[in-house]
Amino acid sequence: MCSHCQMCVPRSPQISKEHFTAYQQEISQREKIHERCKNICPPKDTFDRSLLHTHDKSRTDLEQVPKIFMKPDFALDDSLTFNSVLPWSHFNTAGGKGNRDAASSKLLQEKLSHYLDIVEVNIAHQISLRSEAFFHAMTSQHELQDYLKKTSQAVKMLRDKIAQIDKVMCEGSLHILRLALTRNNCVKVYNKLKLMATVHQTQPTVQVLLSTSEFVGALDLIATTQEVLQQELQGIHSFRHLGSQLCELEKLIDKMMIAEFSTYSHNDLNRPLEDDCQVLEEERLVSLVFGLLKQRKLNFLEIYGEEMIIAAKNIIKQCVINKVSQIEDIDTDVVVKLADQMRMLNFPQWFDLLKDIFSKFTIFLQRVKATLNIIHSVVLSVLDKNQRARELEEISQQKNAAKDNSLDTEVAYLTHEGMFISDAFSEGELAPSVVDTTSQRNVSPNSEPCSSDSVSEPECTTDSSSSKEQTSSSTPGGVDIMTSEDMKLTDLELGKLANNIQELLYSASDTCHDRAVKFLISRAKDGFLEKLNSTEFITLSRLMETFIADTEQVCGRKSTSLLGALQSQANKFVNRFHEERKTKLSLLLDNERWKQADVPAEFQDLVDAISDGKISLPEKKTGATEERKPAEVLIVEGQQYAVVGTVLLLIRIILEYCQCVDNIPSVTTDMLTRLSDLLKYFNSRSCQLVLGAGALQVVGLKTITTKNLALSSRCLQLIVHYIPVIRAHFEARLPSKQYNMLRHFDHITKDYHDHIAEISAKLVAIMDSLFDKLLSKYEVKAPVPSACFRNICKQMAKMHEAIFDLLPEEQTQMLFLRINTSYKLHLKKQLSHLNVINDGGPQNGLVTADVAFYTGNLQALKGLKDLDLNMAEIWEQKR
Repeated sequence: MCSHCQMCVPRSPQISKEHFTAYQQEISQREKIHERCKNICPPKDTFDRSLLHTHDKSRTDLEQVPKIFMKPDFALDDSLTFNSVLPWSHFNTAGGKGNRDAASSKLLQEKLSHYLDIVEVNIAHQISLRSEAFFHAMTSQHELQDYLKKTSQAVKMLRDKIAQIDKVMCEGSLHILRLALTRNNCVKVYNKLKLMATVHQTQPTVQVLLSTSEFVGALDLIATTQEVLQQELQGIHSFRHLGSQLCELEKLIDKMMIAEFSTYSHNDLNRPLEDDCQVLEEERLVSLVFGLLKQRKLNFLEIYGEEMIIAAKNIIKQCVINKVSQIEDIDTDVVVKLADQMRMLNFPQWFDLLKDIFSKFTIFLQRVKATLNIIHSVVLSVLDKNQRARELEEISQQKNAAKDNSLDTEVAYLTHEGMFISDAFSEGELAPSVVDTTSQRNVSPNSEPCSSDSVSEPECTTDSSSSKEQTSSSTPGGVDIMTSEDMKLTDLELGKLANNIQELLYSASDTCHDRAVKFLISRAKDGFLEKLNSTEFITLSRLMETFIADTEQVCGRKSTSLLGALQSQANKFVNRFHEERKTKLSLLLDNERWKQADVPAEFQDLVDAISDGKISLPEKKTGATEERKPAEVLIVEGQQYAVVGTVLLLIRIILEYCQCVDNIPSVTTDMLTRLSDLLKYFNSRSCQLVLGAGALQVVGLKTITTKNLALSSRCLQLIVHYIPVIRAHFEARLPSKQYNMLRHFDHITKDYHDHIAEISAKLVAIMDSLFDKLLSKYEVKAPVPSACFRNICKQMAKMHEAIFDLLPEEQTQMLFLRINTSYKLHLKKQLSHLNVINDGGPQNGLVTADVAFYTGNLQALKGLKDLDLNMAEIWEQKR
């Protein structure tokens, strides 16, 4: 075979003993069983042919027996089976067949006997085949009986020995153990009876506690007793009704606490209002609040709020009654209603009444705050207790988990006497704890029963109460209250309750403010508040603002109702304040003759105070003011202002607006608007009267002179001087978001400057018309100076005389420069009309002489000598 063919034929694997290892292991057990069976029943070496023949014969004989006899359910009581085995139909005694029936019966009997013989032969044959095993079994039975007899004798001997040992060594010890067990049982029964006696005293003890208002102690005792009844004394027939009785008693305590708290609130809020803000019966309040919290009666704040509203009403009513009773002018028999009696008070009396009400309200709120602080501290103590208990529980769980983990990692894999080491440790730890628990639950038999009054003693606590976590928390009132798990208040509920307490304090402030507003409204029905003068209203406003600030300091939040009422009355006051002064200014302007007025010393003092940076009305100097004579002009920061009497009063009115803003800051914006309106009114009205010549009809002036115009301009300049000061005053008092209102002063300043410019233009226009009238008739001829120029110089001197003492020198120079420009234009126009040129001729000489006369006279006037007239522009440069 080629190498190629050898490679194509697969090789058979090498078979070794290892391939049969798995098979040998599988059949080895069966082989052992087979060998054991062979030893017990060894097979016969020779095959007995006779046995085979006998077996076949017995099988043939058995087949002769009917199958019905071989059935497992063969029973002759069955009719069908009986009829099949004994066919009675073959037996009939009637007629002459008796001999044959007897033969048939005999034949059937023999047949059944034959069947019986066959079966017995086969049975005997089977017994003979198994005779060896049968006799072996019988022999084994005899040996087993011998063994049982020996064993019975040994057991009897052992029992005798054990009985002797028990009698000598065990009976005494077991008796001692039985006595110890009996003693422990007696102790348990005794403790149970003591517990039953204590529980039996629960109701009398609760009654004693309720008589002293110890609601928390009574509720704790009821809760503890209920727990004992459900755990320790469950099934005691004599206490079957006590649980329901305690439930009814607990409901009664709930009603008693609500009624007690309502009574406490009424007494606390309606006691005399003195300068005493101490809490009424602080320990009683703390006990009540803890009891209400324990029973989840969280609506007690609503009760306090209702009592608070009633108390606020009573405060006002009592104050009014006390004040009215002191006034002899009020006949209470005629004026029955208390509100009508109150309206009969004048402002000082009513102001004193309001001050008394505000004072009582302040003390009332301080008292409410002190009480609510106690309630708040109780709620916070319960909340803090819950949080600390939760932290301790978490720490305990962490320690237990760490302990379990360390135990598992270190010793869980070791064994000790057939168990894990961890199990041994667990048993070791369990035993002391069981002993401790037993010692805690079993009171010493020598201890006396608990007294019914000593409810809070440790001996009176049951198993459940002793195992319950309890913490003594000290309250601000110095009362130690046991706060326990049965509070059942969540942190969310306690936090919400704390917020409600703060909101109740805010509500107290709002209630006082609301009652004060109603009191103000009832007095303002006849327009009483609107008729107050500035001083009275400012006094009232300061009193109300002080009360608002005091309540805000007490309660931590500003109430808005009284502030809104004050703002409403302030708006009415501002409207009346403004209308009065606007009417006054209108009357002054309608009677103003626009002549320079003397300045009284008090007005000079007024502007001097403003110069010092104070915008206020100075106090009148008694005596000294009468000796000082009025001045001709008003001196403001070194400048002289010739003014009319209306402007002096306007300055005072403006300062009244500014001072009102200082006294009533809430009306700053309204005052700014009204003051702007007043300044605009003065500007427009003065323009109508002077520039518009309205004074001719209103006052009866014959004409509006240049002096009237200059005086009006100077008055406007005085107001413009004070506008920046007024603006700064309001800016310092306005909120930053309302600074845009200051633009009113910019508009007013522009309007005033425009008015002043119009007056200046009017003065120039007056001279312009004069130049036009005079120079249009000018003729260049002798004499020199001409009558035209003499008349012009005379009018210029009058103009100068009229305005020089009224306007500053700079304004006078600027005005005359403008007038001179107008003069040059008219002269130039006339010379051009006359065809007079600067050619050195006679006409030129005459004109030059007239111009020199005009220039000399103009520069000779006071304050105009340095005026640059530049008269060369009048000539037409023609050659």
